[in-house]
Amino acid sequence: MEEKLIKDYSSPGRKGYSLPPLEVEKSNLAENLADYLREDLELPEVSEVDVVRHYTALSEMNYGVDSGIYPLGSCTMKYNPKRNERVARTSGLTNIHPYQPVEQLQGSLELLYQLKLDLAEISAMDEITLQPASGAHGEFTSLLIVKKYFADREEERTKVIVPDSAHGTNPASAAMAGFDVVEIASNERGMVDLDALAEALDEKTAALMLTNPNTLGIFEEDILKITEMVHEVGGLVYYDGANMNAIMGYAKPGLMDFDLMHFNLHKTFSTPHGGGGPGSGPVGVKDFLAPYLPKPLLKKDEEKYYWDYQRPKSIGKVHSFYGNYGVMLRAWSYIKTVGGSGLKETTENAVLNANYLKAKLKNDFELPYAEDSLHEFVLSGSRQKEEGASTLNIAKRLLDYDQYAPTIYFPLVVKEAMMIEPTETENIGTLDHFVETMLTISREIKENPEIVKNAPHSTIVRKLNETEAARNPDLHW
Repeated sequence: MEEKLIKDYSSPGRKGYSLPPLEVEKSNLAENLADYLREDLELPEVSEVDVVRHYTALSEMNYGVDSGIYPLGSCTMKYNPKRNERVARTSGLTNIHPYQPVEQLQGSLELLYQLKLDLAEISAMDEITLQPASGAHGEFTSLLIVKKYFADREEERTKVIVPDSAHGTNPASAAMAGFDVVEIASNERGMVDLDALAEALDEKTAALMLTNPNTLGIFEEDILKITEMVHEVGGLVYYDGANMNAIMGYAKPGLMDFDLMHFNLHKTFSTPHGGGGPGSGPVGVKDFLAPYLPKPLLKKDEEKYYWDYQRPKSIGKVHSFYGNYGVMLRAWSYIKTVGGSGLKETTENAVLNANYLKAKLKNDFELPYAEDSLHEFVLSGSRQKEEGASTLNIAKRLLDYDQYAPTIYFPLVVKEAMMIEPTETENIGTLDHFVETMLTISREIKENPEIVKNAPHSTIVRKLNETEAARNPDLHW
């Protein structure tokens, strides 16, 4: 499909608007108005139908979760019910402003307060802030809390421990918060190496950052031992909530003895995300860390909901106003729609779908870790690379079959990694179609790897020189 630029549809005098006659006297804005007029803009003169057809054509060139499966491991790019979109667009909720008096916002604050209570119940945390704007922002907020907590105790703790399979935002957030990052290796089963953890722990340890299940989709079976080891040296344990859709209804971070955590509302609780936003990363803490949460904190007394600014130990504000309100509304709607039993069923279907794909693909692609996995799993394309086409080539070839690729080359502990997470929203027909496509590509590599190496062939943009694009980006046309 080829599509011209919008300026190429331009024709003098063509327009896509109709304005009523001017009913006021024209005003001479300035004698030197000509100095402000620009002749170099060359704005296109196009009709409404030109505009609609052009942008519709562009939208059809893109792949999105409304087009088909999006099996991005760890990113949880699932289909989200449109019902929650409608709730977030309700005029009574969208036509308000945070500067309004709280007396006029009681209904909205009630929804946010209910969301706080629900997140606390889901996680077994004691207090929640809704301010952070993303998962990484929630990590950073949590580490600022850790830092303030130890400063308040006059303890000099300078390092944060991060497993080698962690999300890249973990060490980045720790470094931004001013900590030294200490990476520890995984064991041969893909879990935290307890000996390596013991060696890293000391009186300088501020926190361990951990995702459970981890980035390989494997549940840390020694989690209570791990949290105990960190607490024994006086450190805190932080839970990265990126993989919460694997445990809801079955396990709670607070009951695993985590001290604080973030949620990804835009992943686990129904907001389509990607392209940099929108997102929301609320932070939950145990009671002893609650004084350090960002201010203001949403509270309720006998008469009303209100924002509490009187928080002398708070780390301060981390977001303008009160957070990404629309994302919170979607999360509230999602939780209230499916309920506790629905969240548990979400977990069951996410785990079932992932294990179904793993069982279907593990014979044709290398499975580096044989441990039971939950909502996602990691394959390696090393065998296919030896036959002539890399994991990147496989990802590009999937586009020719109108499907999107899994996360590739992550986690770094697996060579030629393909991190696959089908999510709970895909049915067995879609899963089977993805399996057959992957097996077809595997056969193509054996028979004629050049077809896969030069993919994609059917997209509007063909194979790019990605090295050149990364080193010399041209960000305009």
